[in-house]
Amino acid sequence: MSIYSTLIAFEDLQPGMLLIDVSFDLADTDAGERAYAIGHLPGAHYLHLDRDLSGEKTGSNGRHPLPDRAVFAARMRALGLSKNTQVVAYDRQGGMYAARLWWMLRWIGHSAVAVLDGGPQGAMTTDVPQSQAGDFELSEALTPMFDATALQTQLGNVRLIDARAPERFRGEVEPLDKKAGHIPGAANRLFKLNLQEDGTFKPAAVLRAEFDQLLAPFSAAEVVHQCGSGVTACHNLLAMEYAGLQGSALYAGSWSEWSSDPARPVAIG
Repeated sequence: MSIYSTLIAFEDLQPGMLLIDVSFDLADTDAGERAYAIGHLPGAHYLHLDRDLSGEKTGSNGRHPLPDRAVFAARMRALGLSKNTQVVAYDRQGGMYAARLWWMLRWIGHSAVAVLDGGPQGAMTTDVPQSQAGDFELSEALTPMFDATALQTQLGNVRLIDARAPERFRGEVEPLDKKAGHIPGAANRLFKLNLQEDGTFKPAAVLRAEFDQLLAPFSAAEVVHQCGSGVTACHNLLAMEYAGLQGSALYAGSWSEWSSDPARPVAIG
């Protein structure tokens, strides 16, 4: 079986792959679970962004803080994750939540994980699969990560890319967080720009050309991705990896964490 580490097409799905539906809606947090109950790909399990892909909120660690690595590894192991399991993450929102799961699996040391390009299609089922625990063991992260302290010391030395909508980046509106604006020095690339009109990712060569313009003069390994809460930033990170621009980092706390501390600098415009 081929190993898929960025994107996978629907026609390349094979028996034995671990399918995870992570459909979600920030405005209606039960919507993804309802959609899963109505119909999902045969064999797919469901993981919830708030319950399964996030940890406890403290008020200062962002809206979707990462869970404990060992706890998340155990959750995936219970679903059947083993060392050589090919995981396929999908959602119905263009991959914005699937990319979060993709990044998190790499974060706990699992490389055979891909996002279903274009989302689910074909015959659906309402059957919930039985879980048979795998033997995955937590290992070294395969992707770098920044916390707020590290990022603040490196501002100007890294290319910071903000995946939020331009009007949020500029500070004109802020529907989710208490403070509007962006981290000083950040560049803006709305994650939806990675997609074609049919909801699939743009060709790798197109994505590379677009990101190359944004990165200069920095290398891919000098890029840090962020968004509102560390979710859609993973979409840009996935797009870069698919385009062959490897090694960029995630600031998981993102704007919701950064803006919670009045001592941190904020830019508008």
